[in-house]
Amino acid sequence: MLNKLKKIDWGIVAILVCLMGISTVLVRSATHNNPLYHNYDVKTVAFYIAGFLVAITATVFDYRILLKSWYVLYGIGVALLIAVFFFGANINGASGWFKLPGGFLFQPAEIMKIIIIIGIAYIMGRRQGDRLTFIEDLLPIAAFAFLPFLLVMIQPDLGNAIIYIVIVLGMLWIGNVKYTHVLVGLTAVVAAVVLSISLFTMFNSEIESYLKDHHKEHWYKRINTFLDPSQASSDDKHQSENAKIAIGSGGLSGDGYLKGDMINGKFIPYPYSDSIFVVIGEEFGFQGSAILLLLYFLLIYRMILIAFRCYDNRAAFIVIGIASMYVFQIFQNIGMMIGLMPITGITLPFISYGGTSLLLNMLCIGILFSINAHQEKYELAE
Repeated sequence: MLNKLKKIDWGIVAILVCLMGISTVLVRSATHNNPLYHNYDVKTVAFYIAGFLVAITATVFDYRILLKSWYVLYGIGVALLIAVFFFGANINGASGWFKLPGGFLFQPAEIMKIIIIIGIAYIMGRRQGDRLTFIEDLLPIAAFAFLPFLLVMIQPDLGNAIIYIVIVLGMLWIGNVKYTHVLVGLTAVVAAVVLSISLFTMFNSEIESYLKDHHKEHWYKRINTFLDPSQASSDDKHQSENAKIAIGSGGLSGDGYLKGDMINGKFIPYPYSDSIFVVIGEEFGFQGSAILLLLYFLLIYRMILIAFRCYDNRAAFIVIGIASMYVFQIFQNIGMMIGLMPITGITLPFISYGGTSLLLNMLCIGILFSINAHQEKYELAE
């Protein structure tokens, strides 16, 4: 056990400690003037402590056991996604959470991310580095990811559903897929996006009426605000507009800790969660935002180094799947706050408040440490 713990990447641990400090400070700033979110900063520290324990436990656990039991994990994940429709709680228009004792919330869509990564890594690992075939590899991977994608879309949780797609694409990119399949896939994606935008524009009023009738009007507002902000009402685009104003007002060094006018004035919804980047942009400015992005870059860099050291292709696939997930979440969350991406419920990894997402992220880090700790058997075999 001690030998395995020595394999922990202490550079990543140092980065996570820095992110814990940043998250605690930002959550406190976002909630200090709202009694409804009292002690969220203390809870963030508690979640981090629990997360480090999860990561250490996962380090001594051989990741190959997860690969061998991928179908069991998949069955459990799908069962939870189905059960949430019957026993889950509806929050912000989506029925995707289980309410646990003590007021804690558990979101099955979060844990399904790592299950998808493990399952795809197993499927691609069967090729031992050879080219992936369409019938034996790509179709099973598509079918494997489609069911959880569909269940999460029905909740509806567009953010996590998109992350599933990004995970699949990121892992296929390094899985030795044929260039012809890449070309066909890119063509299909571009065609689907263009067609969707055209249909949304052409049948705008009909789509709005349909989504209103099915109590999913927020989907229409978010998409319409992103595609055609000039036609969106002030109420529909207030979050994105206020976020850009707040970040822009921060300038180079920010307005100062706890002194953000937009945050204190409650003009930004969910500043402790989805919109937490606005807090660092307004109160710490470009300098604070740049430091956060630098930490993210170093985290992804350290993860890629672990992938390069892997003797097991499946382990490298897992690392890249996790890295793809983080990169997209960072880009999407920050992008939607500065107007580059549509508004979704995707949180900022390791920074936004939330027990389920943080514990999942720390579990992913633990799996990375486990991969790093169990490669010596392949090294000795050489």
